[in-house]
Amino acid sequence: MPGDDRTPTDRTERAIGAVVGSAVGDALGAPFEFGEPGGYTTRFPDGRGEMHAGGGWDLGEATDDTQMAVLTARSLLERGGLDLPDLFRRFQRWAAGDPKDIGLQTEDVLTGGLPWDRAAAAHFETHARAAGNGSLMRAAPSAVYFAGHGRTGTMDAARRLAALTHGDPAAWEGTALLHDLIRTALDGHDPRAAVPDALAAVHPEHRDRWAVVLAPDWHPGLATEFNGAVWPCLGSALWALRTTGSYAAAVGAAIDLGGDTDTVAAVTGALAGAVHGMQAIPERWTRPLHVPLPGHGDTVLRTPELTALAQQLLHAGAREARRGGSGA
Repeated sequence: MPGDDRTPTDRTERAIGAVVGSAVGDALGAPFEFGEPGGYTTRFPDGRGEMHAGGGWDLGEATDDTQMAVLTARSLLERGGLDLPDLFRRFQRWAAGDPKDIGLQTEDVLTGGLPWDRAAAAHFETHARAAGNGSLMRAAPSAVYFAGHGRTGTMDAARRLAALTHGDPAAWEGTALLHDLIRTALDGHDPRAAVPDALAAVHPEHRDRWAVVLAPDWHPGLATEFNGAVWPCLGSALWALRTTGSYAAAVGAAIDLGGDTDTVAAVTGALAGAVHGMQAIPERWTRPLHVPLPGHGDTVLRTPELTALAQQLLHAGAREARRGGSGA
């Protein structure tokens, strides 16, 4: 695939790239959220985007996308794997901490008073559709953690994580696909080339629809839903990766689509970071990056803390894979 002129040196650099890259895309895209297409190019006509404040977000501040990703990472590391009741409690504590932004569906699921194994399903039963992109936005840490488990293992874990807040199986399959594409990139392979094999592992009921938005000739202009939905969100991220040659260009293209810019850029950033590596992410973006954690006092994570999380996730996940387990 088109590559940055700086090649990732190893798997660790790509893992850090995925985690930090997702957070950077989130923070860079947040001030453009719900804006018109072309807003990024209008503000930065020379193509050299800068972190800036706007839309209620401080300079370099990551949104709920990265906040939930960090909570996922901490649960995986502290619980030694997938502990869904623990992660649901962490999400609930965060939601009760009055975050600046929280998806309507996610808020309903986390604050509705139902237990972890019923809340998302009950929401889906009531609303009949729940295929928002909220389970994609937080996927980078778990994709790194489960990458050593192979296609089947990582996609199964992704489905279980998505189902914690999203009752629509379409969201489960999209999150599984994103996990596998990141896994492929961490292995040093081209995620574009992995799409057919990843699609073959998707539930047959959902395979055709996912094949449309992940096809080489698909572009965001063909989307039939707002990019806050899971299908165009992931489709747009893969499109941005396909049509650019660097991390910066990929996230810029994603933000320029308008709409749900923070999440589309977060998903794009995870993919592009895994492909191009941490060293391809501009320092002018990583320097001001910070992730407050509502419900956790004055806790704020910055790039060094996110880097450490990525390294820990990669090594802990690899140890678990060697043991043949899937966690707690």
